[in-house]
Formats: sequence, structure tokens, C-alpha cells
Amino acid sequence: MSRLDTTGQRGGSTATGPARPAGGPSSWSSWSAWSSWSSWFRDLAMGLRFAAGGGREGWTRTLLTALGVGLGVVLLFGAASVPHIMEGRAQRGEARAVVAGERPVTPSDRTLLHAHVETSFRGDTVDGNLLRPDGPKAPAPPGVAALPHPGEMVVSPALKELLASPEGELLRERLPYKAVGTIGQPGLIGPGELSYYANSATLPGADGAHHIAGFGATSEPEPMSPLLVVLIIVACVVLLMPVALFIATAVRFGGERRDRRLAALRLVGADVRMTRRMAAGEALFGSLLGLVLGALLFLAARQLMGSVTLWDINAFPSDITPAPALAVLVAVAVPLSAVLVTLFALRGVTIEPLGVVRHTAGRRRRLWWRLPLPLAGLALLLLNGRVDTANAVVDPYAIAGGAVLVLFGVTLLLPWLVEAVVGRLRGGPVPWQLAIRRLQLSSGTAARAVSGITVAVAGAIALQLFFAAIQSDFMKVTGQDSRRAQMDISLPTRDIATIRKMIGDFRATQGVDGVIAAIHASATRAQPAHKGEDFTPSTEVTVGDCATLSELAHTGSCKNGDAFIVKDSSGMVEDDYLFETARPGAKVLFNADMDTGKPDGAARWWTVPKSARTVDSRKDPSGQTNFGIFATPGALDTAQLDDPTARAMVKVDPRLPDGQEYVRNTAARIDPLINVTALQNYSRDKQFASVRTGLLVASTATLALIAASMLVSTLEQLRERRRLLSVLVAFGTRRGTLGWSVLWQTAVPVVLGLALAVAGGLGLGMALLNMAGKASVDWSVVWPLPAAGAGLVLVITLLSLPPLWRMMRPDGLRSE
Repeated sequence: MSRLDTTGQRGGSTATGPARPAGGPSSWSSWSAWSSWSSWFRDLAMGLRFAAGGGREGWTRTLLTALGVGLGVVLLFGAASVPHIMEGRAQRGEARAVVAGERPVTPSDRTLLHAHVETSFRGDTVDGNLLRPDGPKAPAPPGVAALPHPGEMVVSPALKELLASPEGELLRERLPYKAVGTIGQPGLIGPGELSYYANSATLPGADGAHHIAGFGATSEPEPMSPLLVVLIIVACVVLLMPVALFIATAVRFGGERRDRRLAALRLVGADVRMTRRMAAGEALFGSLLGLVLGALLFLAARQLMGSVTLWDINAFPSDITPAPALAVLVAVAVPLSAVLVTLFALRGVTIEPLGVVRHTAGRRRRLWWRLPLPLAGLALLLLNGRVDTANAVVDPYAIAGGAVLVLFGVTLLLPWLVEAVVGRLRGGPVPWQLAIRRLQLSSGTAARAVSGITVAVAGAIALQLFFAAIQSDFMKVTGQDSRRAQMDISLPTRDIATIRKMIGDFRATQGVDGVIAAIHASATRAQPAHKGEDFTPSTEVTVGDCATLSELAHTGSCKNGDAFIVKDSSGMVEDDYLFETARPGAKVLFNADMDTGKPDGAARWWTVPKSARTVDSRKDPSGQTNFGIFATPGALDTAQLDDPTARAMVKVDPRLPDGQEYVRNTAARIDPLINVTALQNYSRDKQFASVRTGLLVASTATLALIAASMLVSTLEQLRERRRLLSVLVAFGTRRGTLGWSVLWQTAVPVVLGLALAVAGGLGLGMALLNMAGKASVDWSVVWPLPAAGAGLVLVITLLSLPPLWRMMRPDGLRSE
């Protein structure tokens, strides 16, 4: 440290600084610049030496800083990996996709018959593909070394594990194939996917099967709604700002002890600039160590991600790779921010020989320069106007900038609010007085400790308000009634005997409370087309028992042998047109040729009973409306129907947890390609559901980081106060008193921070609602978030109590 030397010239230097070189002003300017940079590097290096060689106390502070920075780096690297994760999933999905071309594929020894089947097992989708090679050179799907033989299948590792477990017993009944291999990573979107390829002997001739020459298809991504783009932009800001704040807080761990050490350096000749640069060097060392630690933790965590599923999302370890540009940005920004934050923190601290002016009363924090930031952010969002949903125009910079200013403004307002409130508090019990006095002396430290949770709650409130307001735009009422039936099944055969057997199988299935099953066909008016008619009028024919017909129409009293003329209550079919065919006593033809209206083969005539009553239709549980001629089996022999179809809607006993799985097993035994659909009252847009899932995953990761960061920050504060706590214990202060004081020291800033978070979150949320053109506010989404934040702080405080008891010992007065 030659600048501290005071002994004459050495190497061209004097006691006052480096010797001025000979030459003109340009030479002196370049020398001054080089001298300034060399001083920076020398002082930073000295700070690095202090951090690395500061003994146990120095290493404790450095490791705490590294741990805090490392946790933030883990999440930053995870965020930087999102583009690679999405790209990998999309590429593997396209590589295995099968799309039927405009022209049918001619079978050859290089083609195979393919049918896609999908089922659900306890809420998880099981993706299946039935294959039948046309020859020995038929292509294998990605991730499959060789096509399985008839009756065999290859399965994903997750499906293999499920089938081998007791939980997969019901699913094994649905997949009557022998597992002979596993699907490799190129054939799977994620490691937790349930997927299989089976060679089915019954596939030829099945409906829905077609020949393909290979796998792989590219598709243009569907344009995303501008409202979802706004949601994603704000979510990125909300999720990453707490990370940045915690990294900024972590590099300031142990600031008071460091400043006292720098005051000693002032005694031996170091000036103020040198001490600040040395402090920056210490923070730089901790951040560099944290960067390395974060990279190691990230590499370790990515190996475990394949076995972790959050909200139905998981990824292969190889997918969790940060984008190179983003990784370099993190590697540069973290150490640089450590230096800048340290210099910024020392701007109001005067370090004098053997003393730090911060120990005396400092200037009060001012509001005038803090308040304009959130106001400017709100103004930027409001001036941006409503989102142009018609042209899908979104200004990402204005939205991101406005959100950053609002949340950063909340962070700046928090220290002022804590100082303003605690400065006016007086009196109370001893623990309360100890806590308030401590907050009055160092309110900035307390505010920094809760800044992350404050920003997270404020951002979460804004997101939830926006999310609740726009979700109705991405959800629609299906018209289905899941109370009347829970499953809709299209039967795959047109043979009456087989249809009756299938309906009987469903009624005999365990857990089935009822089956609404009807056979459908068509009937044509007996008279040919009249003058002016383009075709002969026809109508639908529905055959079912009284219980089924009452679910499809307002039949009233009904017995076997009755028939009904059902009007279309939806208004899609006019009554006059219906009555052209469906009239009591009218004669109808079941097998009419569609072009000529004449019988196709031997005529199948039937006369509508004169006792048939005219009734209104009723929407079935799937939301469809049936009309035309309704008849019970006693009134119409289903053998007369031509080209019949059938549907079954099943009502499942809610008391049986796996009732729907038993129904799906019955359907799979009937035909692997049978279509089974769960009835639901609402349907959600796929993009909206995907964004929602991504937000839940990212929020979970951010919440875990906040919890870990607050615990580290609390432990660091306790370590800073260890000697003070030991002094109080040595003078007879009860441990319970000190414990309550620590709790109040945490609770007061948290309450103030959550109150500020609610105000800031509501402001940001209202601005976002204005952009979306929404006026209604769902207040029910606001209160759980502060409650969750308070609960998280309470848990962290409880976890910090054991270290607190260990620190409250008289032997803590020892000093090295």
C-alpha cells in the first residue's frame, strides 16, 4: 500500500502522490487517467485481501454475503434458462408430431398405420400412440430405438414407474400391452411426461387411423393475446426485482463492522476515497464468491429438476441451460452491482480515524425525491393508454419501465416510512422499547431486510388484480352441466346389438350411478320433394328409455311404448320444417338416399304413433339440443334404423374417488379409440392456462428465494448484534425480553412494509386495469397476499430463535 508511505521519493513518487511526468498537457492527462485507474485496481485488490484474510469474523461475513448472492444467482440463472427450456420442449414436440397431409399416404414397406389416443388418469394426461408398421422399413418415432412387436409397447420412464407402482393398477388395466422398452429424451417433452407407443393388432380398419411416412412437423406459433403479453412483462419485473433487491442487500451484510475497520485504516493514512474503494473490494470478493457458489448450486439443482414437477411442468437437466448472452450479463451485473451498491451506501457515511459518523444522529430521510418515482411509473402506464387488442400492439418498454419505477419507488419509500413512524413511537413495555430504540438507531437495516417481501407482495397484488380482471376474457361457458353427468362418450360402432352391449357395460361399471344413452339416426318424409323444395325434408330420430328421453326433452309422464315430437327450443330449426316430417300419424323413411329421397335398398318405413305428444327440447348435459322424433324401444324397433350412432353420458358416484377411472377402463376395453370427454362448466384458453402455470412455477421459486434470503438476512443481523445481546444478558436482562424485542424489531418494519405494499400494489394494479379497459376490482385477491407475507416472516422469525438463544450468552463478550 505505497500510497500510505510518507518516506520521501520512491520510484518517481512523492509523499503527496505520483511525480508529474515531463511533457505537455496531453501527457499529464493520460498519466492522470492511468494513475486513477491503477489506484482503483490497487484499492479494490486491497479490499479483496481484507475479505479473504480477515480471520473467522471476516470469513463469516463473506460467506453470508456469498450465500445471499448465490441464492439470487441461482434464480437469475434459472430465469435465463427459460428460453432454452421452451425451445427444447418445442423442438421435441415438433419432432414427434404427426400431421395428416392433404393427400393420403400410400402404404408401403416404409410407412406405418398410426392413431393417436389420449386418456386421463387421476388428473394427469396419458399421451398414447397406436402403431402398426406396413413393412420392415417403417420409421420409428424419436426416442424409440425399434418399433415394438404386436401386443408390446415402449413407455416413458415416468409411465414405467407409475405402471410398476401400486397406484398404477387401474391404469395397467387400460393399457393391455407388455412394456418392452423406454422412450428416450428426444421423444419426450419433459421427464415427467406419461407417454407410450404401442403396436396394436386391432388397429387396421379402426376409425381415426391413417398411414404416415414419418414423424415430425413444423407449425407456426399461435399469436399471443396482447393482454397476456402485458401479464408476462409485468410478471418478469415482479419476479426478478426481489432477486435484485436481495443481492443488493446481501452485499451490505456486516456493514457496521466493516466501517469500524475502515476507520482504523484512516488512522494510518488512508483517505476517504481509498476506504470506499476498499469496501467495494470486500463486497466484490463476496459477490464473486457468491457468483461461483450460485453457479455450483445451480448445477446441483438442475440435476434434481428432472424429478421435480411444479404445476405440471418439469424439464430435463440439459434443457436448464442459461442463454449465453444472459449468463454473461448475470456474471457481469452481479459483481458490478456489488461495487455500485457499496459506494452508494457509503455516500452518507463519514469514516474518520477510529470513528464512524453514522453512530451519531444523521439527516432525516426526505420524501420529496422518493415520491416522484412511483408517481412517474403510474403516469407512464396511464399515458400508455389502453392495449390495442385489435392490432395486437403492445409497448413492452413503457410497460416494463412503468412497473419498475412503481416497485422501485415502493422500495425507496419504505426506509422513509419506517424512519418516520418509529421516530414518533415512545414508551411501552421493555421489549417494545428495546425494539423501537434499535429501529430508531438503524431503521435502514430493518427496511432493507423486508424490502424484498414488500416488493414481492406489491407486485403479486398488482398481478392478481390484473389476472382476476382478464381471466373472464379467456374463459367461456361451455353450456355443459357437470351436475347431471360427468363424462361424455361417443360409441364407435353402428351395430345396434353392439351398441346395446356397450351401454350395458357402462351401466354395470363400478361407480356408475346412471347412464344417459341414446341411439340416433335420421328419418325422411315419405312424400318426395315438392315443387320448390331442393331436397326432401328430414329430421332426427332418437331412441332411448324414458329416463334418457327425460334428460333430452321435457317429456313429462313417460312409459315404454311412448313417442314424442320434440321441438327445437333453441330456435335453430323452425317448427314448420320439423312438422313436415315429424307429425303424429305421419309415415317416415329411415333409409332414404340423400340425393333422390328414394329408398336405398328395401324400404324401411315407420309410422309415427298418433298418440305422440309434442314437447319442447331440453339441453342435454353436454350442452347440445336434440329435436325431432323421440321414441322408446317399445315404440320403435332400433333394428329398422339406418346407419345409427350412439352416445352415452355417464353419471359417476362422487363418493368413489376413482369412479371416472373405472369408466375409462370400460371404454378402453370396448375400443382403444373410443372418445371419452370429461364434462366441465367452463373451458380455459390454452395460452392463458400456460401463462398461468408458468407464473405459478416462477412465483413458487421466487417465494422460496425470499424465504431463504430473509432467513440469511435475519441471521446476519443477529450476528451483528451478538455482542450487544451478550452485554444485556450479562447485566441480567431476561432472554424472553430479548426474544420479544427481536420479534418486535421484525414485526414493525414488516407491518409498515406490507401496508406500503398494499398501497403500491393497488396503484400498479389499477394502472394495469386501466390499460386492459377493465373497471371492476376483485378485492378478494388482495388480502391473502399480505397475510401470506406476514406468515412467511413469522416462520422466518421462529426459525431464527434457536440461533438467538445461542448468541445470548456472556461468553459472547470475548474478542479477538
